[in-house]
Amino acid sequence: MRRIVVVTHPEATHHVSSLVGGWFDSDLTERGRHQAGAIADRVRALVPADAEVELWSSDLARAVQTAEAVADRLGVPPRLTAGLREKSYGEAEGRAQSWLDARFVPPPPDGDRMDHSEGIDGAETRARFAARIYDSVDGILASPCAHQVVVTHGFALTFVVAAWIGMPLESTGFVSLRASSGGITVLEQDDFFANRSVLRLDDTAHLDR
Repeated sequence: MRRIVVVTHPEATHHVSSLVGGWFDSDLTERGRHQAGAIADRVRALVPADAEVELWSSDLARAVQTAEAVADRLGVPPRLTAGLREKSYGEAEGRAQSWLDARFVPPPPDGDRMDHSEGIDGAETRARFAARIYDSVDGILASPCAHQVVVTHGFALTFVVAAWIGMPLESTGFVSLRASSGGITVLEQDDFFANRSVLRLDDTAHLDR
């Protein structure tokens, strides 16, 4: 059995300041750091104590700080990669969310949603963002390690799961999985059929304590 535990980073400063995240390098808040500890405890419980485990993380500060809390419990260093970053919002990053909202061009209900321009200079298209996450998941799955932890971001989770279940990249124009800050998703592949399952999606029970 292969198991991948996917974590979305908890509360960060851009959340409470109503700023656009993306590649803006915000830190965890004090509450977020407490949540990261709860996440780490839950991840530790999901990985067998005697198992070899790999820890992969986005290289943005809020994800790294989350991964460091997990690393402390697992006893393994995080492998940082820009490929697991959140979608880039270009010139909107670090600005007030209201600035982005006033300029954002939503995708059409049909037609070309993947290469749609949102009207923000420097922002990634959905196609580029999804392809980047798919490439990262391919790299993670290339490792034979049976237990892996991935720390990423809310929107990125959609494409991590889509890549895991083998959804064709060109079919991701409409897919959207709602993700909470600090949520945990558990993916498994069985040894007999090699079927890939989503055992838990965006579980936040560990944050209630």
